[in-house]
Amino acid sequence: MNAHPTLIAVGDNCLDAYLTKGFVTVGGNALNVAVQWKRRGYNARYFGALGRDEEAEIMLAAIEQAGLERTDVEIAAGSSAVTLLRDDAGERRFLLESLGVGANFFPKCEYYDELLKADWVHLGTNANESLVRKLVTDGVKFSVDLSTRHLDLPLDNVPLVFASGPDDPGEPVKPLIERFKQAGAQQVVITCGKRGSFYDNGSELFSASSVPVSVVDTCGAGDSFIATFLASRFVEGQAEAASLRLSAIRASETCTHLGGFPQEIMPIPQWLLEKYDGVVRTAQRD
Repeated sequence: MNAHPTLIAVGDNCLDAYLTKGFVTVGGNALNVAVQWKRRGYNARYFGALGRDEEAEIMLAAIEQAGLERTDVEIAAGSSAVTLLRDDAGERRFLLESLGVGANFFPKCEYYDELLKADWVHLGTNANESLVRKLVTDGVKFSVDLSTRHLDLPLDNVPLVFASGPDDPGEPVKPLIERFKQAGAQQVVITCGKRGSFYDNGSELFSASSVPVSVVDTCGAGDSFIATFLASRFVEGQAEAASLRLSAIRASETCTHLGGFPQEIMPIPQWLLEKYDGVVRTAQRD
C-alpha cells in the first residue's frame, strides 16, 4: 500500500423510506462503505449509478455532503433504487425493494481503469458477476459483500468475501466458512449479529464479540463493520483480532443514529408517497 491509499466502493445505493416513521435516509452497502472511509480521512471514491429522477437529487446531495464526488456517479435512463419499509418494534420489514439502474452495475471503461490503480476495491451487494471475474483476472485487491446470497457469485480466487451468518451460538460457523473456501474464496469474514464476527485469513480463524449498545437504527452497521475491517486490516496492517474488535465498535456506533451514516434526515416527500401509492396504502392497512 502506498502512503496515500485510494479505496473505491462500487455498486449499490438506495433511498430508504421508513413509512411508519415518515422519513427517508440515503444508503446502500457500497455507498455506506465509501462514506465511512471518507469520514475516517481516507482517499475514498464511490462508483455507482442513479436514474434521472427526483430520488437521485436527494441521493446526490447526500453524497456531496459526505465529501464524495457526484461526478463519480453515473446517471442513466431509468429509476434510482428505492426501498420502502416499515419499522415494527425495532424490526425492519421490507415492503418494496427496487434496485433501479444500479442493478448489475459495471463501471464504464475510464472508471474501471481507476479500479486497476486502487489500493482496495469493495463491491456492494448484488455485485456484477462479470465485474467480479474481471477483477480476479486483472489481479485487483478486492472484496465483495455476499450478504445472505451466499453462493450466487463465482468465488474462484476472490480475495475476500463478507457474508451474514447464523446468530444462534448453537449453529457452527466453520461449515459455512468452508463452503466459501471450497467455492474459491481466499479469505472469509462472517458477521453474526449479536453473536459477533469471524475471520478466516486462509489458514487461521479469528473471532470477536459484538459490542452492546442502545440501538436507534441497525441500518448500515454491517457496512461500517466492512469499511473499518478493510481499512484497519489491509491499509493500516492491524492484526486480525484487533481489526475485528475495532470493526465491531464502529458497527455499534452506527446503531446509535438514523441511517447508515450521519446525514440530514428528511421527511418522506409527498411525490414519493404518490409514486408508490399502492404500497403505501397496503402498509397503512397492515
